[in-house]
Formats: sequence, structure tokens, C-alpha cells
Amino acid sequence: MKAVEKQNLAKKHFGQNFLQDESVLEAIIQSIPKMNKEIELIEIGAGLGDLTNKLLSLGNITTYEVDKDLIPYLQERLKGALECGRLSLEIGDVLEIWKGESLRKKDYFLVSNLPYYIATLLIIKIIKDPLSKGCVVMTQKEVAQKFCAQCGGSDFSALSVLVQSVGEATLLFDVPPSAFVPQPKVTSSVFLLQKMANPPSFKDLEHLESLLKVAFGAPRKTILNNLSKAYPKQEIMDALESLQIAPSKRPHEIDTTNYHRLLKIL
Repeated sequence: MKAVEKQNLAKKHFGQNFLQDESVLEAIIQSIPKMNKEIELIEIGAGLGDLTNKLLSLGNITTYEVDKDLIPYLQERLKGALECGRLSLEIGDVLEIWKGESLRKKDYFLVSNLPYYIATLLIIKIIKDPLSKGCVVMTQKEVAQKFCAQCGGSDFSALSVLVQSVGEATLLFDVPPSAFVPQPKVTSSVFLLQKMANPPSFKDLEHLESLLKVAFGAPRKTILNNLSKAYPKQEIMDALESLQIAPSKRPHEIDTTNYHRLLKIL
């Protein structure tokens, strides 16, 4: 398919930027860790099937696509894999399909060039999903940096704490706008999230997320100031003192372990 045809197919409201650079596609495939064969491989946003086609070299996969206009093209291009059962094509909005804790009914690993407008929301759902074993995803560079940031850095955020609560995120490489049709206005980045064997439960992560929304509500203000909006000031003072955290510290200066400790106390 010619670049101009791809350009005409892309829909702004779906945040479609079709990845076409072969070297980037291959780099994504090489970034996927070796896994137990029992773990499903999932893709969100099949697009024109370029990444989908590469993923088939790793085994059976399930891909989701919201744009019904692309389905006939995908069905024709990936006809062989669909007919022999190596590929399952799910049609619809994944956020509508993903209503409960888990997207799937068994353990899975996600690989995706995520649409920018839903990337953060989907990654948070992956983090909290007890059946997700991790992901290799492409997002806007600034979003990837927040998920992969370390305590003390200016990018360290609620997203960083959530990731570190379930495993380890590694920033892999940047992807220029020229790798896509149409070209986005920003640089993208690919990162890997590998989950630990026994991460916190869905409910524990929900509680942690609520605390973090308050703690990082105003990143430049102190942790005491932020938490005071949701908890009694004296309780916060006592909690911070017991953990030897200075009330004047900013949210990005407190590590993941101490956020878990704060959650238990508060």
C-alpha cells in the first residue's frame, strides 16, 4: 500500500499513525522477552497489520481493532493466519470490551503501538490487570519517560510509582515521526514493562492509585501540602515522622516503598 493511501485511511479521532519503518518494527519484535508458551500474545490496534504480521512469527496472537473500515483490508492481508487459527481478530473499542479487572481469561503479554490519546489509560489497566505479565509498547516520548522514571528525577510521577509497584520498566528506544504515516508531531518511545511474580492485587493498586492522585496532585508543592487535601494534617505529620520523611519533600523525592508504607498508615 502506498504512503498516500495510508495517509487517506488514517482517522484523527482514532489517533491513527501507521508505523511503517521496517527497522523499528523489527526492533520491537526483538524487544519482546522470551515467555512461557502458555502466555497469550495480545496486540491493541492492528492498524494496517504491519506489526501484527511480524508478531505472527512468534506464535498465535489476538489483535484488537476499533476501526471497522480497516477490517476488510486486514482480513485480506492476514487471511492465511486467520483461516488456520493463528490469528484472532477482535473488532471493537478495547476500552468498551475491557470492563472488568482483566482483558483476557488467561495470562497474556501485550505488544502495541498505542494511540496517544488512550495510551496512559491502557497502560494503567495493564499494570492493574492480574493476568497481564507485562508489555512492550510505544507511546509519546514524554509518557514513556514518566512510566520509566526513577525516584528523585523530575519525571518521577504517580505513573512511575504504579509501575515500580508491579515490576520494572525500561526505556528502550526513541522512534522519529518519519517512521509513521501520517507523521505525528512528536517523538515516540518504546518501553518494556516486566512484571514481578506476585504483584499487589487489583484492589491494592486501586487504593494506591487513589493515594498517588492526591500525593502528586500539585507536583511542585510539598507532600504535606498535597496530602492535607484528603487526610487530617496531624495524621499525615505523624505518618511522615514515623517513616522519617521530611514534610517539606516534594512528591517526586519519595520512593515507591515509602508510598506503600504511607498507604498502610493512612
